[in-house]
Amino acid sequence: MADQKSERGGILGALGQFAAVIAIVLLTKTVAAEAYYVPSGSMLPSLLIGDQLLVTKFPYGYSRYSLPVPMAPASTERLLGKLPERGDVVVFRLPRDPSQTYVKRVVGLPGDRVQMREGRLVLNGTMLPLRRAGLGQMETDNGVVTAPRYLETLGGREHAIFKLSSDGALDNTREFVVGRDQIFVMGDNRDDSVDSRVSPVAGGVGLVPVENLVGRVDAIIGSWDPIVRHEPVWSWPSGLRLSRFFSRVN
Repeated sequence: MADQKSERGGILGALGQFAAVIAIVLLTKTVAAEAYYVPSGSMLPSLLIGDQLLVTKFPYGYSRYSLPVPMAPASTERLLGKLPERGDVVVFRLPRDPSQTYVKRVVGLPGDRVQMREGRLVLNGTMLPLRRAGLGQMETDNGVVTAPRYLETLGGREHAIFKLSSDGALDNTREFVVGRDQIFVMGDNRDDSVDSRVSPVAGGVGLVPVENLVGRVDAIIGSWDPIVRHEPVWSWPSGLRLSRFFSRVN
């Protein structure tokens, strides 16, 4: 009888420890940080396909989308809420389909006027400074191409963008006015990013409610080039981009 009670107590203890670990993991993912994978090239050259991102959740406060599974009621107010800064790279839930998670750069805050003119970003009537910064390798549907690389200044900070032309479909837009409790986001790969320049009706992102923010991208914790998965298994370690491990995101 004593052995049965001891065995039962051991099982309950193990289950309790397992539940505690799960609770700690969920709490950490809700309050502190969570990892996200980059599946597309819309943020090239800043983020590469295969980057694993560390997304911190406390900089902007918390909403239902801070939860690993958004079960809380909808609300425009965030607990301990704070707006992003222009230039922040953020992860958010897609407004037209919150089951999808996107990563883009914040270029417009509530009240801002955002427009593209001949491939240049115009914020509140002022064209942002842009300077050439060599060439870079850009992944496209037709393979890797060499693309002009530029440095754009936004919010007093520089970040790299790719720009192949200045007369594409998204290079001349109407002026967007960012509403209250909204942000305007764009990809750094300006010719290949479905972002706030494209309306949800057309399959785009549109203006993003602040509520949909998950967190700020602060670092790359790992990176693996998925192209090597088409190679023999023993060559897969060559896809590790060790220089990107534990690097900051600008």
